[in-house]
Amino acid sequence: MSSAATRATGPDHLWSVDEHLEDILTTVRPLEPIELNLLDAQGCVLVEDVTVPVSLPPFDNSSMDGYAVRVADVAGASEEFPAVLDVVGDVAAGQADLLHVGPGQAARIMTGAPLPPGAETVVPVEWTDGGLGEGPVTGMRARSLAPEAAEGHVHVYRSAEARAHVRAMGSDVKAGDRALEAGTVLGPPQIGLLAAIGRGTVRVRPRPRVVVVSTGSELVQPDEQLGSGQIYDSNSFALTAAARDAGAIAYRVGAVADDAETLRSTIEDQLVRADLMVTTGGVSVGAYDVVKEALSHVGDEDEAGSGVEFRKLAMQPGKPQGFGSIGPDHTPLLALPGNPVSSYVSFELFVRPAIRTLMGLDDVHRPTTRATLTADNALTSPKGRRQFLRGTYTDGTVRPVGGAGSHLVAALAHADALIVVPEDVESVEPGTEVEVVLLG
Repeated sequence: MSSAATRATGPDHLWSVDEHLEDILTTVRPLEPIELNLLDAQGCVLVEDVTVPVSLPPFDNSSMDGYAVRVADVAGASEEFPAVLDVVGDVAAGQADLLHVGPGQAARIMTGAPLPPGAETVVPVEWTDGGLGEGPVTGMRARSLAPEAAEGHVHVYRSAEARAHVRAMGSDVKAGDRALEAGTVLGPPQIGLLAAIGRGTVRVRPRPRVVVVSTGSELVQPDEQLGSGQIYDSNSFALTAAARDAGAIAYRVGAVADDAETLRSTIEDQLVRADLMVTTGGVSVGAYDVVKEALSHVGDEDEAGSGVEFRKLAMQPGKPQGFGSIGPDHTPLLALPGNPVSSYVSFELFVRPAIRTLMGLDDVHRPTTRATLTADNALTSPKGRRQFLRGTYTDGTVRPVGGAGSHLVAALAHADALIVVPEDVESVEPGTEVEVVLLG
């Protein structure tokens, strides 16, 4: 799982946030690329440049419903002296056999239809009488012309410049252009572009599958009745949602009771659908810390290099952490604390970058900025710990939300940033510039 240098630090080593994160990111590797259908590739990262095989648009076409004409035939046209042209037929979108527009002629054309040979420009139907001989077309009449109006004559009441209302071939992208670069995350616009240039499949790194397991005999599922000493399982819901927000396909496993064998069996069963395992709870020094009991020696039974190491980090919240790999495929596992704020902050700092690394992204971290602290009192922080406080960020300022307690779920729900207090700082006065991690 980790480098020999990392292992040499020993169980009593107090890890810094940066050391723990570096160990994770040097261990986790991007998933192998696969070929996926377009809709299955949504949210995935391209692994190769995509070149345009066919220009967009592939032919000159009309951007309006109207008439395809020659420029000279409508020069000087006005309502008083309209140009009168013979209508030779219709040109519809998708039509293969095109009419030829000669001198003194016009072809009724629909939006998206190819510009017929001989035509040089398009006059919108609103600039004509629609072939009805009743003056300029306006309002509903512009949208309800009868097909038979395409025969006979049309009066044009305005002149048009060459190629007016014509979408030129290749005006979007030209054949041979690079449509998308490797490293692009495929969202709806990118999927649409791939379809438009005729790509039905694309080579990507798949979205990682993340399995979230919460532990604790005291946990009850929402909508169930609480008993004495019980609480609702919120961590698994928050972390599963956070994994999906990070770009993963996430699976939530119901809370597992404080039994090491049950937990170990559950995790082993879930490995078949996991590129990354995340547990929450059971990683501190209590008598019922079943994650440590279940996984501390898993490397003794699996292939060489597997195992989960449990650590103490110089941070608040989230001091107890675990990281390693399990199973025959050395699936990465991050074990997070059980307190709600501790688990969520740990996810943002460590799990989210791991997910983004699996996806093959270059930038795996949340954006950070500097902001002026607005608070009623100075912030205090334990010496030697990097503290992450919840806050709300607005226009270059940040205000703390709630206290430092790792159980304050309501405060977390109203925060959109983390205020970072460095290890060597014990007090931060209002008006001080601080580092802020932006969560939204």
